[in-house]
Amino acid sequence: MLKLQPDELTHKVEASRELYHRLTLLVAPAGSGKTAALLQFASKASAPYVNVNLEMSHRMLDLTEKQRSLRAGTVLGEIVGATAGDPIILDNIELLFDRSLQQDPLRLLKDLSRNRTVVASWNGSICESGIAYAVPDHPEYRRYARGDIDFLFVTTGGAET
Repeated sequence: MLKLQPDELTHKVEASRELYHRLTLLVAPAGSGKTAALLQFASKASAPYVNVNLEMSHRMLDLTEKQRSLRAGTVLGEIVGATAGDPIILDNIELLFDRSLQQDPLRLLKDLSRNRTVVASWNGSICESGIAYAVPDHPEYRRYARGDIDFLFVTTGGAET
């Protein structure tokens, strides 16, 4: 289970407000308690919580596969834009990694975090060379080099860049 110090996420989010990309990722493996931690933070900060998989699935249900890949980034932007409050909490972002959508999920999150503070869950891990989503054998596995990381993140160990 994910164990954060009581105000660790709050401090990271506040620190991110000074960065070019106001993005904080809560990085831990699936099933580790990220959702519970984000819901607790959302309640404490009176921040809106968005289940990305649910919202995007509803909005893209009637689109063809081609239309989904063309509109995925726009749809996510519309969801965030229609949600008042700062920071905004984005949980269950797995749909962004679906290969058929042909998206770069980290770029999408970074773009959203230019105009408002974004806190997002991330099913993966942090290593010396960067950040990974999923595990290497997973079809949606992604690894981002440390040079692509200009934001803050929190893990079970509290590492940050």
